[in-house]
Amino acid sequence: MLTLGQVEAMIQSKLPGSMVQVQDLTGGGDHLQAVVVSSEFEGKTLVKQHQMVYSAVKEAMDTEVIHALALKTYTPSEWEKANQVA
Repeated sequence: MLTLGQVEAMIQSKLPGSMVQVQDLTGGGDHLQAVVVSSEFEGKTLVKQHQMVYSAVKEAMDTEVIHALALKTYTPSEWEKANQVA
């Protein structure tokens, strides 16, 4: 079983400078949700952004250490807009 910090580090190693927050959705450690904010996502489709994150955790998913990973990906400007207080 991986810790949430280890999963965050795996993603950050592929996307240096990114902000990553990982949550355990079930308490079992294998159904996770990640929010990833990276300038690497600029100009990329949502599918490509998700592929970039999945490539970082491919081994853990292939061995089913991570069974499911829900993603929310943002560019820094999208993240800023999503978190503006009205």
